[in-house]
Amino acid sequence: MPALTAQPERQLAWDDERLITACRKGDQEAWAALVDKYRNLVYSIPVKMGLHDQAADIFQAVFLDLLAHLPDIREPRALAKWLIQVCYHKCLRCRLQQQRQVPLGEEIEAQVDGGTPALEAVLIQAQREQTVRDALRLLSPRCERLVRLLFYESPARPYQEIARTLGLATGSIGFIRGRCLAHLRRQLERLGFQ
Repeated sequence: MPALTAQPERQLAWDDERLITACRKGDQEAWAALVDKYRNLVYSIPVKMGLHDQAADIFQAVFLDLLAHLPDIREPRALAKWLIQVCYHKCLRCRLQQQRQVPLGEEIEAQVDGGTPALEAVLIQAQREQTVRDALRLLSPRCERLVRLLFYESPARPYQEIARTLGLATGSIGFIRGRCLAHLRRQLERLGFQ
């Protein structure tokens, strides 16, 4: 793992085609970068589908499938969509297994199609979220960290604490935030975010 942390920007900046090519050649650093790039995407789907306790198992199963099917991936640019679809179907199978394990005499409250988001809706939302994650990775490390501290933590941290964490003056946070969000907006537009 030390090699991955020594060069995270180089690996994370690789596009999917380059990552898949390197993974097919057995490059462990590329595999770690690929998993890191898509871990939030894959974990988010079972969580959205109410399978919090099964999310880790589904995550492992999806990446085992990817490893097994790596030679079969024809369109690396569609990797995110492939991962979403595989994950979604694993979630559906998991739900079906849960329903089969309901003790006799208990009502099944939700059928698979009642309460389960449609694949299309999951696909659109997960792709949008992955685009935001990809755009964040393209920011400077300082901007990425600031955006994550401001918008990805709950409860929200006060500006004074963020300034202290980043080694900035409290009064500069708003200005830097504006510049970072403008960079993020440009990256999102470049990636086709709608």
